[in-house]
Parts: sequence; structure tokens; C-alpha cells
Amino acid sequence: MTWLITGGAGYIGAHVVHALRAAGERALVYDDLSTGVPGRLPSDVELVVGSTLDGALLERTLAGRPVTGVVHLAAKKQVAESVERPLHYYRENVEGLRVLLDAVTRAGVRAFVFSSSAAVYGMPDVDLVTEDTPCVPMSPYGETKLAGEWLVRATGRATGLATASLRYFNVAGAGAPALADTGVSNLVPMVFERLASGDAPRIFGDDYPTPDGTCVRDYIHVADLAEAHVATAQRLAGAAPGTDLTLNIGRGVGVSVREMIDVIGRETGLDVPAVVQGRRAGDPARVVAAAGRVGAELGWSAKRDVADMVTSAWAARPRS
Repeated sequence: MTWLITGGAGYIGAHVVHALRAAGERALVYDDLSTGVPGRLPSDVELVVGSTLDGALLERTLAGRPVTGVVHLAAKKQVAESVERPLHYYRENVEGLRVLLDAVTRAGVRAFVFSSSAAVYGMPDVDLVTEDTPCVPMSPYGETKLAGEWLVRATGRATGLATASLRYFNVAGAGAPALADTGVSNLVPMVFERLASGDAPRIFGDDYPTPDGTCVRDYIHVADLAEAHVATAQRLAGAAPGTDLTLNIGRGVGVSVREMIDVIGRETGLDVPAVVQGRRAGDPARVVAAAGRVGAELGWSAKRDVADMVTSAWAARPRS
């Protein structure tokens, strides 16, 4: 199959492109390059520069190439920014998805993989979050991802498009130095930035109802996440029309913020004691995936641990 990957020049998207290519699939990238880096892509992968809000360009792109499936990763994803700019987030993430789905269904594309997020769950009061845990998102970003799932599912029911919504948990690591996370919005690159500048890592709140008082999260290596996309794409390629999957993509292992900072100190040799600051609004105490359904549906499970995430990210970190 030929897969169109929106946001394919981004941190996660480029890993997905490389993983699809390694699995023998053909790839085409569509990216507005607001955060994407063309140098992350294989030299023989075509890049179309454009917004998912540009329906005419999407239709031309799909009409001129034999695209049979789409992996949709293009989105705005900063929680705090979404609180400040909700209209922008709904326009980019929901309207952009609507425009894309309209073009996709007109072009007769058969399969659609949607990049969702554990942010759809909000602040679940459970030890492990299953796909059936009620979704109560706490930010406009999470709301747009949940609305996106609804839109993808409804489109599949109406048109026969085979769909999957993948709820990512906390992504870290790098599959290769050229594919590094160049942003500083996730915990691992945030800690790296502090250490590189000689500052202590920050912990936002140590009075949560967890074993060490800091938030507990499920971290997944970006290479494992990319391989989950390949497994999903291959599952949908042979699926019946209208197939709909909703899957957590995580390890099912909780790691606290303090534990992760300790791993970073140990693996980098920069063991600087963290400073504790006040809680950030909206941070749930614990969000850890139940990862059984994805294994049953796709035969996939994560292979890499947090030490792998930290060492690969450290080796690939941008240097000034």
C-alpha cells in the first residue's frame, strides 16, 4: 500500500515514515513544516508542503498519487497553548481533520489511522486506564483529540473507511540522531535542556497520592510507537470496510517524574538534584495504560524501557 503521512516530517511522524518504509510500505509525506524538519525524511520520500485546512491541495495530492491509506499525525499539541488559544486548536485539529477526511473519502482511500492521545481521559481515578475508561478531557487539546475520534469513527460508519484511533501515552527517545525530538515540551527534553544549561531539573508538585509524591506516567519509546503504527496500518490494510479500532499505545508500566529524572541522571552522568515547584493546573496524579487490547488486536507490544528512551534521546539531543 501507499500511505500518506500527514505531519510526517515531525518528531513522531518521521519515525513512522521510516518504520513504514522498513516494513516495505510506500510513503508520501504531507506537512506544513511549522514544526517538521525535511531533513528527517529519507531522500526518496516525496514531501508535499501544505496545511490540512487546504482542501484543494489535499485533493490534488490524493488525485495524483495511488494513496490507499492515511496516517494522520498533523496537529497542534501543546496543552497550555490550547488553553490560551482554544479557537486555534479547534480550527487546526478538528476542522483540519474534517477537511482531510472529506478529501480522503472523495479519493476512495480505504484506511485511516488517527493520532489520538491519552489526554482524552483527563484525570482518571483508576490504576490502569483501559480503552473503556470514561473520557473527560481537561484541556481544549484533549477535547480536540476526543472530537477527532468521534469524527473519524462516524466517517468510517458512513463511508466504509476502515479506521483506528491510537491513544498515545508519553513518548520519548529517538530511533536515530537525525530523528531527535527538537522540542522542549516533553519531560525528557525539558530535563536535558535544564541540565545542559547547568540548572536543576524541575518537579511540579511532590504531594500527589503516589508512592513518591510525584506524578506517575506511562512512557513509550518513539520507535515502539512507530512500530505500533506499522502494525495498525497492516491490520487495516486487510480489514473489512467500516472496521473501527480504538487502542492505547503504552507499556502498561508507571514511572514517576522523580524516577524518570533519576534515570536521566544515571544514564547521562549528570545527576543534579531536582527542585520542587508548585503543581501545574490540570496534572493528574497517575495515568498509566492498560496495554492488553493492542496486543490482542495487533500482536504488538513495546520492547524498549525507560533507560533505552533516555540513552537514545541523549545521544540524539541537539547540540549548540
